[in-house]
Amino acid sequence: MLGFLFTSKEVQELEYLLKRELEEMLLDFSDKRIDYLVKRAMEERYSIIFRMYARIASPNEISKYVRRKKTGEENFT
Repeated sequence: MLGFLFTSKEVQELEYLLKRELEEMLLDFSDKRIDYLVKRAMEERYSIIFRMYARIASPNEISKYVRRKKTGEENFT
């Protein structure tokens, strides 16, 4: 585990970068042209980035990026 000390400005920038990446990935999940295997890799990456974002964002902001699983699991192909 690594520890970092960030200024408040750096935290704002990190939060902005993580939010944009999460938003872009959410859009990509709905793209039917992306292969199932690629989406599986994206899910792993999304999970990591979401956990990073959750450490610096407010609970209200975090709730915007929580992925809800569908009961009939999406068919990615």
